[in-house]
Amino acid sequence: MTAPVPTITSPDPASAPVLRRRGRRRSVTLVAGCVLAGFVVLMALVSLFWLPYDPQDTTGDRLTGPAGSHILGTDKLGRDLFTQAMTGARIALEAGLGAVAIAAVLGVVLGVLAAYAQGWVDDTLSALLDILIAFPTLLLAMLIVSARAASLGSAVLAIGLAQSAVVARLTRILVKRVLAQDYVTAARTSGTGRLRTVLGHVLPNIWPTLVVNLALQFGLAVLAEAGLSYLGLGAPPPNASWGRMLQEAQATFTTAPAGAIAPGVLLVILVIGVNLVADGLRDTLDPSRRRSA
Repeated sequence: MTAPVPTITSPDPASAPVLRRRGRRRSVTLVAGCVLAGFVVLMALVSLFWLPYDPQDTTGDRLTGPAGSHILGTDKLGRDLFTQAMTGARIALEAGLGAVAIAAVLGVVLGVLAAYAQGWVDDTLSALLDILIAFPTLLLAMLIVSARAASLGSAVLAIGLAQSAVVARLTRILVKRVLAQDYVTAARTSGTGRLRTVLGHVLPNIWPTLVVNLALQFGLAVLAEAGLSYLGLGAPPPNASWGRMLQEAQATFTTAPAGAIAPGVLLVILVIGVNLVADGLRDTLDPSRRRSA
């Protein structure tokens, strides 16, 4: 008795234009995000080699509006706002990348350990992760600053530790889902060690979701750093953090609004750009979303 020949159905030609339109929308989302975030990244890279003025140059007139010599004007100390904004872009990227790096390393390690744990150990680790997630980032930053001086490093450490709990919980869920698959069970039955299982089977299957989540965490880290700097818990003077620029420009907003508008707009551009990149990556890397499209 011969086996039945499987029937291969071709895609509905009527759905092809819809799929193409959805694919174009995904591409537009990813490209738009790259353009917005790339603009801020370009500012930060340029600031490493060139700045219009010295960041601490106070020889200019105070609270001037945009002019030929000062594109965005000057602040209350006579410093060039465009120079301050470029320096703030570099600090924002340093804070975002540093916090995400800490969150990725700690979160993935803790998440994998929690996924392999059983019984009361698993329950204890899960409870600890929930407590860390509920712990306010600002309070954690205050605790770290009380032990160390207020600095960009302290802010990055606090944000990274707070975000590591979110990454760890997501990693735990994803790893448990992969460990339940038949091919992982077969690999473990054949004698494959835990480290080889994690490196060869687990991480390759969870990294697309982790990358998207880390991209979102980057935007949240940038916002958190700006908030901490606004409260004086971030990079201290003379560092020109966007949050500190907003705090300093608060009292002079009516006379020199550019001092608050410039860092605020740049902060929005970077966060929206990163979120669009995350959405584009999610649509591109998630096979289920590609099929459902």
